[in-house]
Amino acid sequence: MTLLSLQDLAATLPPHARLLGIDPGSKQVGLAMSDVLRMVASPLQILKRGKLGPMAAHIGALAREHGIAGMVVGVPLSLDGSFGPAAQAARDWAMALSEQTGLPACLWDERLSSAAVNRMLIHEADLTRARRAEMVDKLAAAYILQAALDRLAAL
Repeated sequence: MTLLSLQDLAATLPPHARLLGIDPGSKQVGLAMSDVLRMVASPLQILKRGKLGPMAAHIGALAREHGIAGMVVGVPLSLDGSFGPAAQAARDWAMALSEQTGLPACLWDERLSSAAVNRMLIHEADLTRARRAEMVDKLAAAYILQAALDRLAAL
């Protein structure tokens, strides 16, 4: 499978299909899911980063269980918007995940999403460092997915 633009991904989705937001971190992968109207993103879970096969099987099972028909994968572009080594690795991982799950995917710029979520958790939720570490990846996935959903609504 190839990676699609957000608009092309949306065009492939059946009515009431959900999108999965993914924040692929180096140690864990945050997952978030949209509602069936694709208006609101909600944190779903965190997976330990491991071999792609078991992760793809788990994501495929989630897709079947929740009616997920596409993925929005965060890609850490450089601050100037270019594809550095981390962004290239995320793009390669997203392509391999798409191929193994059979779900179409698009990339979404996730620059500073984890930092924004951490700021919110510190200032508004007043969570400890340990509790923030548990939550930040799935909240970052929701942050990424919500930005994509907002963009879709504007198209």
